[in-house]
Order: sequence, then structure tokens, then C-alpha cells
Amino acid sequence: MPPSALPDGAPVPQDGSLPGSVTEGLAGRQFGAYVHIPFCRVRCGYCDFNTYTATELRGVSQASYADAVAQEIALARGVLDQVGHREPLSTVFFGGGTPTLLPAADLVRTLGSLRDTFGIVEGAEVTTEANPDSVDAHYLSALREGGFTRVSFGMQSAVPHVLRTLDRTHDPLRVPEVVAAAKAVDLEASVDLIYGTPGESLDDWRRSVDAALELQPTHISAYALIVEPGTALARQIRRGEVAEVDDDLQAEMYEYADAAFAAAGFQWYEISNWSLDGAHPSRHNLAYWHDTDWWGFGPGAHSHVNGTRFWNVKHPAAYAQRLAEGTSPAAAREVLDDEQRYAERVLLRSRLVEGLPLEELRDRRAVAELIADGLIEGADAIRGTLRLTVRGRLLADVVARALA
Repeated sequence: MPPSALPDGAPVPQDGSLPGSVTEGLAGRQFGAYVHIPFCRVRCGYCDFNTYTATELRGVSQASYADAVAQEIALARGVLDQVGHREPLSTVFFGGGTPTLLPAADLVRTLGSLRDTFGIVEGAEVTTEANPDSVDAHYLSALREGGFTRVSFGMQSAVPHVLRTLDRTHDPLRVPEVVAAAKAVDLEASVDLIYGTPGESLDDWRRSVDAALELQPTHISAYALIVEPGTALARQIRRGEVAEVDDDLQAEMYEYADAAFAAAGFQWYEISNWSLDGAHPSRHNLAYWHDTDWWGFGPGAHSHVNGTRFWNVKHPAAYAQRLAEGTSPAAAREVLDDEQRYAERVLLRSRLVEGLPLEELRDRRAVAELIADGLIEGADAIRGTLRLTVRGRLLADVVARALA
């Protein structure tokens, strides 16, 4: 099953150079790095990310992947030098796929290349995603010694039959072991959950939420399952092999999780994310929602520099070949106009607990109706901030469309 297609866009020069428009107001913008590791042992049936199993990667070596990324890091430095970009990295995030399928030494080496090339601010957040069955205490210790500060574990569920439906291969009993091992070496631990899997009951979900809280992480993400076209799960649903996703049940699951997390001292800061005592948000993801700059390294990775968005070719072989030839791996790009940037700002900022200042809205006529419909907090609106209610979080896209 091929991953989802890249968007259309304008051609990118072979050297990857950015348009001159990015220089206006560039100084001082926060800068982060995302490193995409496209390898997985097994493709999960719900996933449409740009990932590949070993049988799909004939002729591509995982052993040389870090070398290819190092070449893109060097290319990015040259591209950013052309426009006077000098900001060091505030956050680094390794995602996938399963980044921890690579040796810890490769991840640490890539982080070192980023540090040597761009600089990393003191106290920066450095995260990797990890499947619970892909790390052990020794691996996590090597990450911490190499400069990582945070691990985001793909727990997804504590219930075996739910994990089987999602094609997740880890033993749920493994999760407490690796979370404890991360804490033991002073790595912040986050866990990711998915709710609304076909066949998952509310009691199943309660069990997973309770299990996640028992781990005492500093951060929890909970995402509603979205059945993407072309995935194995979509085909199973179409053939009637598994039930369709129940939107009403998903809403009930979200409300349960939000209440349970709050009772345990977690504060929501973005629709799908909760931080212990409000003090441990994912700074890298917040940077996305605040419209900062980042460079995405790896096949299919997306980047954004001051209103210009670009993305790399998808297949690891094509990615490595372009870099070996000394050309940019970027497949296409788009330069956002003022209307697009405004719409994105409304969409992204309204998802955050801090909300969106009403003074930033071009048209406030929809605000009163959104209050009446119970989608935004009336008291906060009176004080000048648009902030979603719990119901508004469930219907955030409706709110964004009404405001944009």
C-alpha cells in the first residue's frame, strides 16, 4: 500500500534556493528541525504516513540513511545562508515511521550534525518517537547521553484486541517497562493514544486512559482514529470486515479522557494534547501551531520558512539519489499569500488553550453565534479572547470555517 500522495506545488530550483520573499521579517523567527525516519517493521492498517517496511525498500539501506540526512543538513545550511537565516534550533523532533528502528548511534549522530551545522539553543527540547518494542534501557540511556530530552511512546491502547485491529505489534505490558526506563535516565516520557478504533468500547477506552495515567508520564496525546482512503483499514471497513468508526462514541471517549486527565492534574493545551500541571507541553508541536519555521529532513518531509512551504520527494531511494547528485530533494513548494496565512493562523491558534485574540479576527460577526451554540467560551470572549469549549474542541473545524 503506497503512502498518501504529496500535494501539488510549484517546481523548486535544483539547488533548493528559497524565494526572496522569505527575507522580509525573517530575523528572530523561531526555528526547529523535524527528521523523518521512514522505516517500520510492520505497516499499521490505519497508517497513511510516508513509511516503508523492509520488503518495500529493496535497494535502500537503513545503514546509510543517516549519511543521506547529513547531506540534506549541509544543503539546508547553504540554502538558509543565501537568505540570511541565522537562527539556532529551538526544538528537534525525530518522527516516522519508527525512528528507533535505527541504532541509537545513528540518531545521536544526526542530532550532532544538526548541532554542528545550525547550533541548538541551551535547554532545547529534543524528542524522538518510539514504539514500545523498539527500545530498551540501554538504548534509552544512549539517547539521553547523546542529547535527547524526551521520548514519545506509541502506546495507542492498553487493550490487546484494539491493538490487533490497529496492527500494532507491541505487548501492552511492555509499555510500563520502557516508560520507567526512560524516566530512570531523566528522559521526559509522553504517551500517544488513539480512540475510536472499530470494535473498541467505552470500557476499553477507559482501560487505556487509566493505564496511561498509571504510567505517570508528563504528557499525553489522544487522537481520534481517522480512516484514511487507501489504507488497509479503509478496505476492511468497505468489505464489512470491521465496523465503521462511530463519531458519537468518539465524542464520548474524548469527553471521558479530558475529564480523567484533568482530574489527574493534566491540562489541555491543544485539542489532542494534555500536559502535566500545564508545564510539559510538546514545544516542537507548539512551534507548528504558532506558525514558526522548521526544516523537515528526510523523504516526504515538509518544511516551512516564513510563508514558503516545501516538501521532499517521497521514496527513500529517490531522496538519497538526489542528494548524492548534489541537488535538492525538494519535490515542490508553495508560497502562501496573505489570505492563506490568515486562514491558517485562525485554524491553528484557535486549537490552543491560549486561544485567539478577537482583535486578530478580520470579521467577528460569527462570534456571537458560536457562543450561543456553545462552541466558544462566552466569558473569555467578553475579555477579548476566543477559546474553545469542550464541545467546540470536538467541532473545531466548524469554528475555524465560521471565522476564516
